[in-house]
Amino acid sequence: MSHQAPSPVWSPTQWASNGEVRLGYDRLTPEDTSGEPLLLVTGLGVARHWWPTGLARALTARGFAVARYDQRDVGESTHLPPTAGSGPIAALLRKRGDAYTAEDMADDAVAVLDALGWDSAHLFGQSLGGAVAQRIALRHPGRVRTLTSVSAVPGDSAGPATLRHIRLRTLARLARLGRSRTPEGHVESGVALARLLHSPTHPFDEQAIRAVLAAAPDPGFRDAHSQSRQIGAQWSGPGIERIAVPTLVLHGLDDPLVKPSAGRAVAARIPGARFVPLPGVGHDLPEPVWDDVARQVRRLADG
Repeated sequence: MSHQAPSPVWSPTQWASNGEVRLGYDRLTPEDTSGEPLLLVTGLGVARHWWPTGLARALTARGFAVARYDQRDVGESTHLPPTAGSGPIAALLRKRGDAYTAEDMADDAVAVLDALGWDSAHLFGQSLGGAVAQRIALRHPGRVRTLTSVSAVPGDSAGPATLRHIRLRTLARLARLGRSRTPEGHVESGVALARLLHSPTHPFDEQAIRAVLAAAPDPGFRDAHSQSRQIGAQWSGPGIERIAVPTLVLHGLDDPLVKPSAGRAVAARIPGARFVPLPGVGHDLPEPVWDDVARQVRRLADG
């Protein structure tokens, strides 16, 4: 994702609960009660503060009320106890997760919707968040108005079926990113991650990224095994062919982590889904595409 300097346009952190898991969330302010609810679903191992405020504003300008939350095991949400996971590639190949299921993660999002007082919402998920959003649409179809899946693998894939869509060299580099217990170390890891995933045809704004990461309570690099627990969470529900909500699939054609074949596969398997390629875009959403992305989501919502 692309980033910009922090701005006091997000509400103070609020909390939702799914059993013993506490989930931090906030929403773009001022709260426009006339906007259609839209929930941003974050990607692998990163906190909600990675979402660009400019993208959220572009969505708000198109008539949406935007909220975002930290997935379990990252940011201000509950971090699970350490496990013996050896890395994200090994976690993908295991037949069961180390700590929780993909269904648990889908239920987390619904707990956030409940806390927001939203009976249903448009979902916008990127990377792992796109797969989670697909699973929410399968497990809780009545809570989902539309689904936008960005740079994501099919939500029902596992093991080798997932790995064929992943650039393993990038995933291995991601797993080796240095982690630190200091705030300064978190920032350095975040900058390295952003540099690894950024869109090659757009400028890399390191200063803005550092400002966002420095302002985040926890940008998502505290637990070396959290990525493995998230990526290893197993889905045992139906296939994505059963998704029945209007669906938009976006994918950067220069994505260095998830191959565009993943987005095409998602769109081909979900009935009526529309695939929109993003030329020059990596595994983030740089500022020049924000307005177009918001326009595409508005078109989806309007049916």
